[in-house]
Amino acid sequence: MLLLARPNGLGYSRLGCVVAKKNVRRAVGRNRIKRVVRDTFRRQQQLLMPMDIVFIAHKGLDLLVPQAQTQCLQKNWQRLARRAEQTGEQK
Repeated sequence: MLLLARPNGLGYSRLGCVVAKKNVRRAVGRNRIKRVVRDTFRRQQQLLMPMDIVFIAHKGLDLLVPQAQTQCLQKNWQRLARRAEQTGEQK
């Protein structure tokens, strides 16, 4: 998976999900991934600085069970929050 982020002028974070049919063939898998991404984003949204985030799924993400997807995403949200905080301090 790939997370792209850029600060926005709003007071909150926004999320965009891209799960291509090329990478996850079945609609059930694509919808499950998007549901897990939105759920984990909602839970971690308070930690994130106001930014626009684009989530891009890669091949094989649908092969993970939802619990593994959730753990992986939570780590990535926390990593993104730390990184955004560090770059915010530098400016």
